[in-house]
Amino acid sequence: MSRQTNKLTATAVKTATPQAKPIRLADGGGLYLEVRTTGSKYWRMKYRAGGKEKLLAIGTYPAVSLAAARKARDNAKQQLAEGTDPSMAKQLERHLGEQVSPNTFQLVAQEWLERVH
Repeated sequence: MSRQTNKLTATAVKTATPQAKPIRLADGGGLYLEVRTTGSKYWRMKYRAGGKEKLLAIGTYPAVSLAAARKARDNAKQQLAEGTDPSMAKQLERHLGEQVSPNTFQLVAQEWLERVH
């Protein structure tokens, strides 16, 4: 018997109010919405990789909707099925993006200098 997923509704996410302590509203499949005491709402996903429990930060609500968070959860589950740790993949992607950005700016600046002179 599989576990129920998609327990949350868009209305429940929107109307979630802060409490005295941070609360977690589970959606299933490891995805949950963390509502902090300040009123901030964060999408998180709990998973296990390499025998260790890990946490994947997906984004903040309303910047990341319920549907987008579910899609990110499904992508992370797919990466896990392929043997890839989703948080490590996210860090690697961010690191590669930082390496590419300076090179891109440098190339654009060189082209501009060549056109000016």
